[in-house]
Amino acid sequence: MLLNHHYTKQVYDQLAKRYPYQREYLQAVHAFLEAVDPIMASKPTYQKQAILERLVTPERIISFRVPWMDDQGQVHLNQGYRVQHSSLLGPYKGGLRFDASVNEGIMKFLAFEQTLKNALTGLPLGAGKGGSDFSPQGRSDQEIMRFCQSFMTELSHHINEKLDVPAGDIGVGEREIGYLYGQYKRLKGVELGALTGKPIQANGSLGRRQATGYGLIYFLEAMLAADKKTLEGQRLLISGTGNVGLHAALKAQEKGGLVVALSNRSGSLYDPEGLDLDCLTSLKEGGRINLAAYKGHYPQADFSTASIWARPIEAEIALPCATQNEIDAQMAQNLIDHGVHYLAEGANMPLNLDAQHVFNQAKTMTWAPGKASNAGGVAVSGLEMSQNAMRQSWSLDQVDQELQTIMHQIFDTCQAACQDYQLGKNYAAGADLAAFNQVVAAIEAQGLV
Repeated sequence: MLLNHHYTKQVYDQLAKRYPYQREYLQAVHAFLEAVDPIMASKPTYQKQAILERLVTPERIISFRVPWMDDQGQVHLNQGYRVQHSSLLGPYKGGLRFDASVNEGIMKFLAFEQTLKNALTGLPLGAGKGGSDFSPQGRSDQEIMRFCQSFMTELSHHINEKLDVPAGDIGVGEREIGYLYGQYKRLKGVELGALTGKPIQANGSLGRRQATGYGLIYFLEAMLAADKKTLEGQRLLISGTGNVGLHAALKAQEKGGLVVALSNRSGSLYDPEGLDLDCLTSLKEGGRINLAAYKGHYPQADFSTASIWARPIEAEIALPCATQNEIDAQMAQNLIDHGVHYLAEGANMPLNLDAQHVFNQAKTMTWAPGKASNAGGVAVSGLEMSQNAMRQSWSLDQVDQELQTIMHQIFDTCQAACQDYQLGKNYAAGADLAAFNQVVAAIEAQGLV
């Protein structure tokens, strides 16, 4: 879709000229500008106030080197980042990603999306994102600990429980957060809320590990309920066997869904009778589920190195929970051709722009963007901050009840925006517009910030 209003075109063209190689960031901004473009004509003051420029531009980008030593005594050097995008609604809040793909453009894209996501939760959270091009895969615990300590030595200058509260993301789980928090305490003293996603033994929150995956299913349930449907008997395709994908699969199964296919970096596994998730979770090697080994237990299953989205698998629901841009236009059409009617994003921006347009034009397809459907992780991170501030520890049931309430409220917010702007079931545009209105209200209330 083209940008029609001169203001949205101007903002995007300036960014594209300035950051031509930051593809993910430009993609996220373009999709957002498409959603808000139709309302610009009725808001002429926005250009004079530079509303869009202030919304898409990070407040601060911190870049630093991270030297660390491996078990053989070899010194390595990685690049670290923290993009503090927006403090309009509260302290910067967003995860840390340790993966070889990390660069400044990806950090900016994630921080921008986090701004919209956090606004939708209704919690007092600003937005940021950070990480490094270091990958924990194949590294020993001691190497990971030394890297985390070096990374936090610099990051500690820029975070605290009132300013910026990082959490985990790809490559950063409870182990990494534990090491990061331990180093933070050595340098700055005890601040329980300086990081979230902490191990329970370090004052973390029950339910945080499951939060994004469970929240995804709670949002999906609300989306289905709007069409008077439930998960009972629905077949699901899920990419990713990390925290998000695996917990989404477990919760979907608990709700009566049939998970027929899962995938990770090794390939995709399909069982028309439904996957035995207990068996799969027992097949971990080096922290990753060995999907190919499943066939030794269930001969009727079919493992392939092909993408789960390119395979001719009949299903009603797709949950991409792996990474950005994992679904292109051809894959999107393949899903439609094989009966998928609902898609909810567990990853951040797993659909490229062409795939989004294919789904938007398909009358049989309803999909939800990650900024709405995968907000469960940051929601429970916000709840962890509350528990730390009150020196309390909530039960798993209490956290889960709060999570369900937040996810249903996010859906209601997106649905209300769709009704207000006559968008039908275009929840992606509804989410962008709802978050936009929330952030703009904060800009206007706080003046020139």
